[in-house]
Amino acid sequence: MSKGFWKAALIRSIKTICQTAVASISTALVIEDVNWLFVLSSSALAGLLSLLTSIATGLPEVEE
Repeated sequence: MSKGFWKAALIRSIKTICQTAVASISTALVIEDVNWLFVLSSSALAGLLSLLTSIATGLPEVEE
């Protein structure tokens, strides 16, 4: 796996973390109701799964 692969996989993982955080936060009616532990844990898990999926299946935007 090349440097380009790792860069693309990390960018994809960070995007997934941000998308999950936004989706998790938006489920609360007001900002005080946000369960921050849930947001952090679900976002971290989504990022890890994204990275593992990239390793297992490859990335179409990176030619090896």
